[in-house]
Amino acid sequence: MKNLFCFFALSLGVMSAEETQGKAIAEITTAAQTFLASLKPEQKALAEFAFADQERENWKFTPQARKGIALEKLDEAQEAQAKKLLATVLSEQGLLKANTIIDLEKLLGEMENNPARRNHRAYFTSIFGIPGEKVTWGYRFEGHHLAVNVTIIDGAHIIASPTFMGASPAIVGEGRLNGTQALKQEENLARTLAVSLRDAGKEVVFTDKAPGDILTGEKRVAEQLAPVGITADQLTPDQQKILMQLIGDYARRYRPGIELELMKKITAIPVKDMRFGWAGSLEVGKAYYYRIQTPEVLIEAANTQNNANHIHTVWRDHKDDFGRDSLGEHYKQDAH
Repeated sequence: MKNLFCFFALSLGVMSAEETQGKAIAEITTAAQTFLASLKPEQKALAEFAFADQERENWKFTPQARKGIALEKLDEAQEAQAKKLLATVLSEQGLLKANTIIDLEKLLGEMENNPARRNHRAYFTSIFGIPGEKVTWGYRFEGHHLAVNVTIIDGAHIIASPTFMGASPAIVGEGRLNGTQALKQEENLARTLAVSLRDAGKEVVFTDKAPGDILTGEKRVAEQLAPVGITADQLTPDQQKILMQLIGDYARRYRPGIELELMKKITAIPVKDMRFGWAGSLEVGKAYYYRIQTPEVLIEAANTQNNANHIHTVWRDHKDDFGRDSLGEHYKQDAH
């Protein structure tokens, strides 16, 4: 079925989707192997888990104790390999966001005079299974306001979900990072779309009061939320383009081989089955929440805490978070 996202195919490079994904999987696998090879036995014991370990789905974005190996437990060369692995997974744009989020954690430690609680070195790498050709394994990089989860199946298919990025302050108002807005497009594009729809008389704002946070939270399984806002088939072509740019900004956190897999989910969704809804104020600097919801993919964003200067954003896959659907019965028997 032809839909509003058909023009996305025009942006693909000369490599096929399969070639792009294959290149991504090969480079990520090599980077993971190199990272693990750099670790001492006691460090590997922290970083390595069985693929079927329940920890693989124990994802968090709040400040708390975590498993895996933290940056602060690595020497300079090992840390370089951990960061190279993350850079192999993310795009240049995504890596900039991730590094900014980590730097904001350091800034919070300075602002609160509590570097122990706001530890910018407490970002953890975890490997689930043994990276290699034609095998199934997983990767996680996680800390406060940042969760990257990747599953590679049989060395041929890659899933990146759930993905969380947050920022506090959402916009830095003073000091060494003054003016920094780590998740600028996620806010500005969504507000532009919502204002356009409101001005056109569309019921995009489903409540004047924004929820306190993203509704799916840190749940291992993201439930289907009540339908809100309006369907994408009610948007004008220009509004559809903004919606696509917004979704693309979330997908482009990852390198092209992964981005394409994320966008394949989107391009398969009929426009009548995609909704965009906004809650809270449309005024800059006031609390808001929005979500893009489909039968497959859910995107949520909330900027309500700390006087609406603390943003949370997430990409969830209702069926395939952590590769559940793609892994099928084998996963259900071995991992649960």
